[in-house]
Amino acid sequence: MSNSSSSINQFLLLAFADTRELQLLHFSLFLGIYLAALLGNGLIIITIACDQHLQTPMYFFLLNLSVLDLGCISTTVPKSMANTLWDTRAISYTGCVVQPFFFVFLISTEFCLLTLMAYDRYVAICHPLHYGTLLGSRACVHMAAAAWASGLFYSVLHIANTFSLPLCHGNAVDQFFCEIPQILKLSCSGTYLREIGVIVVGACLFFGCFVFIVVSYVQIFRAVLRIPSEQARHKAFSTCLPHLAVVSLFVSTSFFAYLKPPSISSLLLDMVVSFLYSVVPSAVNPLIYSMRSQELKDAMWKLKTGCFQAATK
Repeated sequence: MSNSSSSINQFLLLAFADTRELQLLHFSLFLGIYLAALLGNGLIIITIACDQHLQTPMYFFLLNLSVLDLGCISTTVPKSMANTLWDTRAISYTGCVVQPFFFVFLISTEFCLLTLMAYDRYVAICHPLHYGTLLGSRACVHMAAAAWASGLFYSVLHIANTFSLPLCHGNAVDQFFCEIPQILKLSCSGTYLREIGVIVVGACLFFGCFVFIVVSYVQIFRAVLRIPSEQARHKAFSTCLPHLAVVSLFVSTSFFAYLKPPSISSLLLDMVVSFLYSVVPSAVNPLIYSMRSQELKDAMWKLKTGCFQAATK
């Protein structure tokens, strides 16, 4: 393999296992997680789209979140399963560009969307009289579009910068998908410095969203604790807990993946951490929302009952 990136026509991904038995176990595990994510997110999308009672800003943003979760897990898991099934590590150069492009696009958009969902809960609890004005249908569409556009812009910037770097360290990617930090490790020494500017932009975006979420929840908790009725306090908290749980899962896994000390880094740990932030949230998020939202559970039950009755007629 030449030291120039122009001569690279494929990359080699990290294999989960060497023996056929462990490869099939990995395939089965990923297949189960992928099907659970498809079922959970698909059910949420269909339920919100079909139920008129769920046509509110909170569920509009949740529908977008489920679409993003489906996209995130579909970007990484199917290729990993296919490689395991056919006992290969190869991914084409184009595939290795497209995979992180969509992953960065979707994951960046998801964090922007989680920020909007925090704003939705803040307005609903702290300024309920202005909820319809501040979060009308047109405003929600514009905010969601801005989140998608921000994710797209950052992804284009990030991927264009990353893959314009010359690669001097082969084509073996130490991860089960084409993760940007692992691609940068293959670049020539010193050439990745221009990528630092893009990373700083991403860090500022991430930190700004994180601070906004924290400040929003500080205000929310202060407002909720001033509510005299215990039942009303419980209802207010119950609408926030699913979102707070999803944000905590997203932030904790992402923080550890990108900010862990190099001294504790290893192939196994890097793979596990990447699995936790790139795969697990997409499968767990629907479970968190469907368990905590009684309104969503009732709508899902009504949808399943309606489908069953229609099938038995």
